[in-house]
Amino acid sequence: MISKEENILFAAEKLFAEKGFDGTSTREISKAANVNISMISYYFGSKEKLYEKLVEYRMNEGQFFSKDTIERTDINEWEKIEKIVDQFAGRVRNHKCFYRIMQREQLHSENPQMLEFLKQTKMGFISMYSQILESGLKKGIFTKNPPIYLLHATVSGTLFYASNAREMYKEFLNDTEDDDVFDEKYYTELNKHIKYLLKDLLGYEENK
Repeated sequence: MISKEENILFAAEKLFAEKGFDGTSTREISKAANVNISMISYYFGSKEKLYEKLVEYRMNEGQFFSKDTIERTDINEWEKIEKIVDQFAGRVRNHKCFYRIMQREQLHSENPQMLEFLKQTKMGFISMYSQILESGLKKGIFTKNPPIYLLHATVSGTLFYASNAREMYKEFLNDTEDDDVFDEKYYTELNKHIKYLLKDLLGYEENK
C-alpha cells in the first residue's frame, strides 16, 4: 500500500516524464493523483520541492545495491559486474519515467543543485567500476584495462539509448507480441549484449 505522499510523487513522475517540469502544473499533478491541490503544498511545499523529493526518493531506492555488491566476498569481480548490469538494467526498465526525466535534466537543467547531484551520481558509478576493475586486474580475472569513464558510458549509454528506442525497435522487428512479453525478451537480449561488450573490453574469459 503506497502512502498519499508516494501517490503524488508517482503521479508527478509520469507527468514530468511526459511534459517536462515546466510543462506540468500542480493542478495536473493533483488531478492525476486524485487529491486536492492543497495536498501538494501540505506534503511538499511547492512543485520544485516535490521534484527534488522525487529525485531523492528514486535515488535512495538504488543507492545501496552498488555498495553491497562491491563488498560481497562470495562472488568474483566479473560476477559483481554482472550483478551491477542486471540491477541497473532492471531499474531503467522498471522506472522508465524517472530515467527519462534524468536524461532531460542532463541536457537542459539550469539547476546547479540538480547538475551537481547528477555529477556525483555518475562519479559514484565510475568509482564503483574502478574498484572492481582494479581488484579484477590484480587477481588476473581481467586482462584489459579500458578507460573507466568509457566503461561506464558503454553501460549507461547503451541502456538508455535502447530503452528510449524500444518502440522503434519493436516496429522494426515487426513484433506483435504483448508489450510485457516483448519487454522480457528485449531487456534479456539487451543485458546479454552489454555483458558481451564488457567481457571483450575487460578481457574476461569464462573458462578462467
